[in-house]
Amino acid sequence: MKVALEVPQMSQATELVKGIDVVGPMQSEYQQILSPEALAFVAELASRFAPGVPQLLAGREARQAMVDAGQLPDFLPETKDIRDGDWKILGIPEDLRDRRVEITGPVDRKMIINALNARVKVFMADFEDSLAPSWDKVVQGQINLRDAVAGTIEYTNPANGKHYQLDDDPAVLIARVRGLHLKENHILFDGQPLPGALVDFALYFYHNYRALLKKGTGPYFYIPKLQSHLEARWWAQVFAYTEEKFCLQPGTIKVTCLIETLPAVFEMDEILYELRNNIVALNCGRWDYIFSYIKTLRNHPDRVLPDRQQVTMDKPFLSAYSRLLIKTCHRRGALAMGGMAALIPSKDPAQQQAILDKVVLDKELEARNGHDGTWVAHPGLADTAMGVFNDFIGSDLDNQLHISRDVDAPITAKELLQPCEGQATEAGMRANIRIAVQYIEAWITGNGCVPIYGLMEDAATAEISRASIWQWIKHGKSLDNGQLITADLFRGMLEQELEVVKQELGEARFDSGAFDQAAKLFEQLTTAEELADFLTLPGYQILTQETVS
Repeated sequence: MKVALEVPQMSQATELVKGIDVVGPMQSEYQQILSPEALAFVAELASRFAPGVPQLLAGREARQAMVDAGQLPDFLPETKDIRDGDWKILGIPEDLRDRRVEITGPVDRKMIINALNARVKVFMADFEDSLAPSWDKVVQGQINLRDAVAGTIEYTNPANGKHYQLDDDPAVLIARVRGLHLKENHILFDGQPLPGALVDFALYFYHNYRALLKKGTGPYFYIPKLQSHLEARWWAQVFAYTEEKFCLQPGTIKVTCLIETLPAVFEMDEILYELRNNIVALNCGRWDYIFSYIKTLRNHPDRVLPDRQQVTMDKPFLSAYSRLLIKTCHRRGALAMGGMAALIPSKDPAQQQAILDKVVLDKELEARNGHDGTWVAHPGLADTAMGVFNDFIGSDLDNQLHISRDVDAPITAKELLQPCEGQATEAGMRANIRIAVQYIEAWITGNGCVPIYGLMEDAATAEISRASIWQWIKHGKSLDNGQLITADLFRGMLEQELEVVKQELGEARFDSGAFDQAAKLFEQLTTAEELADFLTLPGYQILTQETVS
């Protein structure tokens, strides 16, 4: 199912820089972020690098077509010399050497303050999976980050008057830009929407690099959804051009890449090599990785995953992924970051203890494997995660780069693709439906980071849910109760679970929301003949339909 983004109408556009039209409404406070100078830099990057994005996306489609036809992913024979070569990345700045706990979240003002003040090493400010990129949130997010870098960010809750401001020693700030597949419909270059990734990168870099360097840190980025070393090469060219333009030392911009797609796990050495001047780490983006496993192997009936609750990091294909990432990174002098603890603390003492026990088990597995750090979604989990990594790393070291895993047997493509044991269950399918509907409803109404049933969910959650059910339908799988999973069974459950959600949330909240629209999109995606690449593509059309009409 191909979902094309419509080009916004130009009637309301404002041309501030030659070739650049701002379609989104211009609030007075946006003018400093969307200044002529900043937009001129956006235009420079767009003219040089935007034309390469469709080619990279076409490369994704071509590789997927080969997998659909039966050719399983594997390590590239043409880049064997890079994998076998003796080389290392350029280096890691002092303030990025100790990353034992990172917190992630969207670029909301209050969230930024709380995250930077959390007892963690790094805050990843997210323009991607935990942000529904409405025009206001994208621009306001840049304003918030500018103020955070300047140290002037403050927020007062209008409901209770509570005031928030930065502590004296905040966490290191890293900005995650959008993936290459996402457009920014509100800024056009030569009449076409720009890649959201270029917009996010350009605006954050331009407004903050001087202040960051003056403070002894730097312009640091997370790059999501990479699928190949050719995409990494594109980013390396963006960074090199930017550094040269602003008379910066090569390697001033530092980047961490998420390995959250199945194709990318076979090209980790190559990704590190292409970005060797700028890269400092790879990260196990495990929820998106599970989604990518489903999406990439969608035509292979022997690779169907069970309920997502059963797909844990101790499963062979995920354990191999984690261990290979650590071994690859440490061989090249890069850090190997672990995955997300998405649990939310509970006020009930017994439930809270159970939550913390789960976090400890998860983080002990990561630390024991050799990861240098991990992610949490809530400040209330930071101390627990930090305690685990402190036990493994200690106070004398910053990381676990000394763990080479050289004694491990080579990890093969067969291990990375190994089918996962488990069963599709009625309870799991119904949970998928309730979670996906609630998340999609939140996303298309402007909220990309949503607490649902004790977990802080982002887009990967809904992606796994709808892709799993699509795959079960396609390959005629049965539930644990013997029912054949069909489109009609799904539609019937969707109708039933909508009523459950209505009861749980209350009639007023349900009726005032966009649950019917969310359910319609969910049904279209899940019962389509072809598996859509990302639900956020059609979701973005809904999210932005008023501001670009």
